[in-house]
Amino acid sequence: MGDAARVDLRGRQALVTGAARGLGASIARRLAGAGAAVLVADVRKDLAQELCDELSGQGHDARFVEMDVRDPAAVAAVFAELEKDGRAVDILVNNAAVDVSKPIEHLTADEVTRVIGTNLLGPMYLCLETYRRMIARGGGHIVNILSTAANRTWTEAGPYAAGKSGLRAFTHTLFQEAQRDCVGIGVTGIIAGGMETPFILERFPDADVSMLQKPDIVADTVLYALSVPAGSVVGELVVVPRREPSWP
Repeated sequence: MGDAARVDLRGRQALVTGAARGLGASIARRLAGAGAAVLVADVRKDLAQELCDELSGQGHDARFVEMDVRDPAAVAAVFAELEKDGRAVDILVNNAAVDVSKPIEHLTADEVTRVIGTNLLGPMYLCLETYRRMIARGGGHIVNILSTAANRTWTEAGPYAAGKSGLRAFTHTLFQEAQRDCVGIGVTGIIAGGMETPFILERFPDADVSMLQKPDIVADTVLYALSVPAGSVVGELVVVPRREPSWP
Protein backbone atom coordinates (compact mmCIF):
# COMPACT_ATOMS: atom_id res chain seq x y z
CA MET A 1 0.00 0.00 0.00
CA GLY A 2 2.71 2.46 -0.97
CA ASP A 3 4.09 4.58 1.85
CA ALA A 4 1.93 2.87 4.48
CA ALA A 5 3.47 -0.49 3.66
CA ARG A 6 6.91 1.03 4.25
CA VAL A 7 6.22 2.56 7.66
CA ASP A 8 9.05 1.69 10.05
CA LEU A 9 7.78 0.57 13.46
CA ARG A 10 11.01 -0.91 14.76
CA GLY A 11 11.51 -0.20 18.44
CA ARG A 12 7.79 0.27 19.03
CA GLN A 13 5.36 -2.07 20.74
CA ALA A 14 1.76 -2.55 19.63
CA LEU A 15 -1.15 -4.12 21.50
CA VAL A 16 -3.99 -5.43 19.34
CA THR A 17 -7.22 -6.66 20.94
CA GLY A 18 -9.23 -9.43 19.34
CA ALA A 19 -6.04 -10.31 17.50
CA ALA A 20 -6.36 -14.10 17.37
CA ARG A 21 -8.15 -14.20 14.02
CA GLY A 22 -9.88 -12.17 11.32
CA LEU A 23 -9.12 -8.47 11.11
CA GLY A 24 -7.15 -8.51 14.36
CA ALA A 25 -4.78 -11.17 13.05
CA SER A 26 -4.34 -9.23 9.79
CA ILE A 27 -3.47 -6.09 11.74
CA ALA A 28 -1.03 -8.00 13.96
CA ARG A 29 0.72 -9.44 10.90
CA ARG A 30 1.00 -6.03 9.24
CA LEU A 31 2.37 -4.38 12.39
CA ALA A 32 4.88 -7.18 12.91
CA GLY A 33 5.92 -6.93 9.26
CA ALA A 34 6.62 -3.22 9.79
CA GLY A 35 8.95 -4.07 12.68
CA ALA A 36 6.74 -3.60 15.73
CA ALA A 37 6.77 -5.95 18.69
CA VAL A 38 3.18 -7.19 18.85
CA LEU A 39 1.11 -8.11 21.88
CA VAL A 40 -1.64 -10.42 20.67
CA ALA A 41 -4.52 -9.84 23.09
CA ASP A 42 -7.54 -12.14 23.03
CA VAL A 43 -9.61 -14.56 25.06
CA ARG A 44 -9.01 -17.28 22.44
CA LYS A 45 -5.74 -18.54 23.85
CA ASP A 46 -5.05 -21.40 21.42
CA LEU A 47 -5.68 -19.35 18.28
CA ALA A 48 -3.73 -16.40 19.63
CA GLN A 49 -0.77 -18.61 20.52
CA GLU A 50 -0.82 -20.11 17.02
CA LEU A 51 -0.53 -16.60 15.58
CA CYS A 52 2.31 -15.75 17.95
CA ASP A 53 4.14 -18.93 16.93
CA GLU A 54 3.62 -18.04 13.25
CA LEU A 55 5.00 -14.54 13.70
CA SER A 56 7.88 -15.70 15.88
CA GLY A 57 8.76 -18.30 13.27
CA GLN A 58 9.11 -15.47 10.77
CA GLY A 59 11.55 -13.67 13.04
CA HIS A 60 9.07 -11.20 14.55
CA ASP A 61 8.57 -10.31 18.21
CA ALA A 62 5.08 -11.52 19.17
CA ARG A 63 3.67 -12.39 22.57
CA PHE A 64 0.24 -13.59 23.69
CA VAL A 65 -1.66 -11.55 26.27
CA GLU A 66 -4.80 -13.12 27.70
CA MET A 67 -7.30 -10.32 28.14
CA ASP A 68 -11.07 -9.97 28.49
CA VAL A 69 -11.56 -6.34 27.54
CA ARG A 70 -14.86 -6.27 29.45
CA ASP A 71 -13.01 -6.60 32.77
CA PRO A 72 -11.45 -3.26 33.77
CA ALA A 73 -9.44 -4.84 36.58
CA ALA A 74 -7.94 -7.38 34.18
CA VAL A 75 -7.10 -4.63 31.69
CA ALA A 76 -5.43 -2.56 34.42
CA ALA A 77 -3.47 -5.61 35.58
CA VAL A 78 -2.09 -6.20 32.09
CA PHE A 79 -0.84 -2.63 31.84
CA ALA A 80 0.63 -2.73 35.32
CA GLU A 81 2.55 -5.89 34.40
CA LEU A 82 3.78 -4.36 31.15
CA GLU A 83 4.91 -1.27 33.02
CA LYS A 84 6.71 -3.44 35.55
CA ASP A 85 8.55 -5.18 32.70
CA GLY A 86 9.39 -1.87 31.04
CA ARG A 87 7.31 -2.75 27.95
CA ALA A 88 5.33 0.39 27.13
CA VAL A 89 2.48 0.26 24.62
CA ASP A 90 3.32 2.69 21.83
CA ILE A 91 0.44 1.64 19.56
CA LEU A 92 -2.99 0.48 20.74
CA VAL A 93 -5.46 -1.02 18.29
CA ASN A 94 -8.91 -1.58 19.77
CA ASN A 95 -10.31 -4.21 17.45
CA ALA A 96 -12.15 -6.73 19.66
CA ALA A 97 -15.87 -6.82 18.92
CA VAL A 98 -18.89 -9.10 19.16
CA ASP A 99 -22.44 -8.92 17.85
CA VAL A 100 -25.81 -10.49 18.55
CA SER A 101 -28.00 -10.28 15.44
CA LYS A 102 -31.51 -10.33 16.89
CA PRO A 103 -34.61 -8.15 16.78
CA ILE A 104 -34.72 -5.89 19.82
CA GLU A 105 -37.87 -7.58 21.16
CA HIS A 106 -35.91 -10.85 21.52
CA LEU A 107 -32.69 -9.49 23.02
CA THR A 108 -31.76 -10.32 26.60
CA ALA A 109 -30.08 -7.99 29.06
CA ASP A 110 -27.06 -10.31 29.15
CA GLU A 111 -26.68 -10.11 25.36
CA VAL A 112 -26.87 -6.32 25.39
CA THR A 113 -24.34 -6.16 28.23
CA ARG A 114 -21.92 -8.45 26.37
CA VAL A 115 -22.03 -6.42 23.17
CA ILE A 116 -21.77 -3.00 24.83
CA GLY A 117 -19.14 -4.27 27.26
CA THR A 118 -16.94 -5.62 24.47
CA ASN A 119 -17.47 -3.00 21.78
CA LEU A 120 -17.68 0.22 23.81
CA LEU A 121 -16.62 -0.15 27.43
CA GLY A 122 -13.69 -2.44 26.60
CA PRO A 123 -12.02 0.02 24.21
CA MET A 124 -12.67 2.81 26.70
CA TYR A 125 -10.95 0.82 29.48
CA LEU A 126 -7.96 0.22 27.17
CA CYS A 127 -7.83 3.90 26.22
CA LEU A 128 -7.92 4.99 29.86
CA GLU A 129 -4.92 2.83 30.70
CA THR A 130 -3.03 3.70 27.51
CA TYR A 131 -3.68 7.42 27.07
CA ARG A 132 -2.43 8.55 30.48
CA ARG A 133 0.77 6.59 29.95
CA MET A 134 1.22 8.06 26.48
CA ILE A 135 0.77 11.53 27.96
CA ALA A 136 3.54 10.78 30.46
CA ARG A 137 5.86 9.55 27.68
CA GLY A 138 4.93 12.30 25.24
CA GLY A 139 3.77 10.15 22.37
CA GLY A 140 1.95 7.13 20.95
CA HIS A 141 -0.98 6.24 18.73
CA ILE A 142 -4.44 4.85 19.46
CA VAL A 143 -6.51 3.30 16.67
CA ASN A 144 -10.14 2.39 17.32
CA ILE A 145 -11.80 0.10 14.78
CA LEU A 146 -15.29 1.44 14.09
CA SER A 147 -17.99 0.32 11.68
CA THR A 148 -20.41 1.74 9.15
CA ALA A 149 -22.92 1.04 11.96
CA ALA A 150 -21.38 4.02 13.77
CA ASN A 151 -23.04 6.25 11.17
CA ARG A 152 -25.98 4.31 9.76
CA THR A 153 -27.73 1.34 11.33
CA TRP A 154 -30.06 -1.45 10.21
CA THR A 155 -32.43 -3.96 11.77
CA GLU A 156 -31.12 -6.57 14.22
CA ALA A 157 -28.14 -4.33 15.01
CA GLY A 158 -29.32 -2.30 18.00
CA PRO A 159 -26.57 -3.01 20.58
CA TYR A 160 -23.84 -3.21 17.93
CA ALA A 161 -24.76 0.15 16.40
CA ALA A 162 -25.10 1.73 19.85
CA GLY A 163 -21.66 0.48 20.86
CA LYS A 164 -19.91 1.55 17.67
CA SER A 165 -21.67 4.94 17.64
CA GLY A 166 -20.58 5.51 21.21
CA LEU A 167 -17.03 4.47 20.42
CA ARG A 168 -16.93 6.87 17.49
CA ALA A 169 -18.03 9.74 19.76
CA PHE A 170 -15.44 8.75 22.37
CA THR A 171 -12.74 8.56 19.68
CA HIS A 172 -13.57 12.07 18.45
CA THR A 173 -13.35 13.40 22.01
CA LEU A 174 -10.04 11.64 22.62
CA PHE A 175 -8.72 13.07 19.35
CA GLN A 176 -9.58 16.59 20.46
CA GLU A 177 -8.00 16.11 23.88
CA ALA A 178 -4.83 14.70 22.32
CA GLN A 179 -4.64 17.77 20.07
CA ARG A 180 -4.74 19.85 23.22
CA ASP A 181 -2.70 17.70 25.59
CA CYS A 182 0.13 16.19 23.55
CA VAL A 183 0.96 16.71 19.88
CA GLY A 184 2.94 13.46 19.93
CA ILE A 185 -0.21 11.35 20.36
CA GLY A 186 -2.25 10.29 17.36
CA VAL A 187 -5.85 9.12 17.65
CA THR A 188 -7.57 7.53 14.65
CA GLY A 189 -10.98 5.98 14.16
CA ILE A 190 -11.28 3.60 11.21
CA ILE A 191 -14.77 3.03 9.87
CA ALA A 192 -14.56 -0.37 8.20
CA GLY A 193 -17.20 -1.84 5.95
CA GLY A 194 -18.02 -5.52 5.58
CA MET A 195 -15.05 -7.87 5.60
CA GLU A 196 -14.52 -11.50 4.63
CA THR A 197 -13.82 -12.63 8.19
CA PRO A 198 -15.33 -15.11 10.67
CA PHE A 199 -17.08 -12.16 12.36
CA ILE A 200 -19.46 -12.00 9.39
CA LEU A 201 -19.22 -15.44 7.80
CA GLU A 202 -19.92 -17.40 11.01
CA ARG A 203 -23.16 -15.47 11.52
CA PHE A 204 -24.10 -15.17 7.85
CA PRO A 205 -22.67 -18.25 6.08
CA ASP A 206 -24.62 -17.43 2.90
CA ALA A 207 -23.18 -13.91 2.65
CA ASP A 208 -22.09 -12.83 -0.83
CA VAL A 209 -18.32 -12.56 -0.42
CA SER A 210 -18.11 -10.49 -3.60
CA MET A 211 -19.63 -7.67 -1.54
CA LEU A 212 -17.01 -7.97 1.21
CA GLN A 213 -13.44 -6.70 1.40
CA LYS A 214 -10.36 -8.56 2.55
CA PRO A 215 -9.27 -7.72 6.12
CA ASP A 216 -5.75 -7.00 4.86
CA ILE A 217 -7.13 -3.87 3.18
CA VAL A 218 -8.30 -2.53 6.52
CA ALA A 219 -5.02 -3.60 8.15
CA ASP A 220 -3.17 -1.56 5.52
CA THR A 221 -5.36 1.40 6.47
CA VAL A 222 -4.13 1.07 10.05
CA LEU A 223 -0.55 1.25 8.77
CA TYR A 224 -1.42 4.32 6.73
CA ALA A 225 -2.72 6.10 9.84
CA LEU A 226 0.56 5.27 11.59
CA SER A 227 2.64 6.47 8.64
CA VAL A 228 1.51 10.11 8.67
CA PRO A 229 4.35 12.51 9.65
CA ALA A 230 4.34 13.96 13.15
CA GLY A 231 3.07 17.34 11.95
CA SER A 232 -0.26 15.81 10.91
CA VAL A 233 -2.69 13.22 12.21
CA VAL A 234 -5.49 11.23 10.58
CA GLY A 235 -8.53 11.58 12.80
CA GLU A 236 -10.83 9.24 10.87
CA LEU A 237 -10.71 7.01 7.81
CA VAL A 238 -13.47 5.17 5.96
CA VAL A 239 -12.66 1.99 4.04
CA VAL A 240 -15.55 0.03 2.54
CA PRO A 241 -16.06 -2.41 -0.32
CA ARG A 242 -17.18 -0.85 -3.61
CA ARG A 243 -20.56 -2.53 -3.20
CA GLU A 244 -20.98 -1.67 0.51
CA PRO A 245 -24.77 -1.36 1.10
CA SER A 246 -24.57 0.42 4.48
CA TRP A 247 -22.56 3.51 3.54
CA PRO A 248 -23.24 6.42 3.47
